[in-house]
Amino acid sequence: MMNDCPTVKNILLLDSEGKRVAVRYYSDDWPTNAAKLAYEKSVFTKTQKTNARAEAEIIILENRIVVYRFVQDLHFFVTGEDDENELMLATVLQGFFDGVTLVLRNNVDLREALENLDLILLCFDEIVDRGIVLETDGSIIAGKVASHSIDDNSPLSEQTISQALAAAREHLTRSLLR
Repeated sequence: MMNDCPTVKNILLLDSEGKRVAVRYYSDDWPTNAAKLAYEKSVFTKTQKTNARAEAEIIILENRIVVYRFVQDLHFFVTGEDDENELMLATVLQGFFDGVTLVLRNNVDLREALENLDLILLCFDEIVDRGIVLETDGSIIAGKVASHSIDDNSPLSEQTISQALAAAREHLTRSLLR
């Protein structure tokens, strides 16, 4: 009965040159990193001349449905099976886009995305688990991601690496300014 659950093959966030910003694959359709990079290049090449800025666009690529949207210098993609519901894939894309927009505080561009890569990766985890869609509401996704963000009073063992580095950087800055 797994087929009753909406699933995705991957979620990709690429820059305006088709390079990876953040990607997550949920199937073995691309067994090697080289295969994944080739797929990302193929998706980017096929879509780069389209104007998917106002709303999501849909294409069929390699017998898979790809929904995508561009904002500033970021390209958002969600891939599903050729028999997956396009509206569901578009809803996942919108949830991903909305979640990222909220965690980046409406500054959706490459620089901001790279500075907050940990939050974008957490968005992936809140949206999809092993290919199965968990959440598509951007505000709920962003809220769950925000609940994982830095809490200065939490013990070091409960912080992510980026949170620990940020706390250490802040502590070092304060000690140098004294």
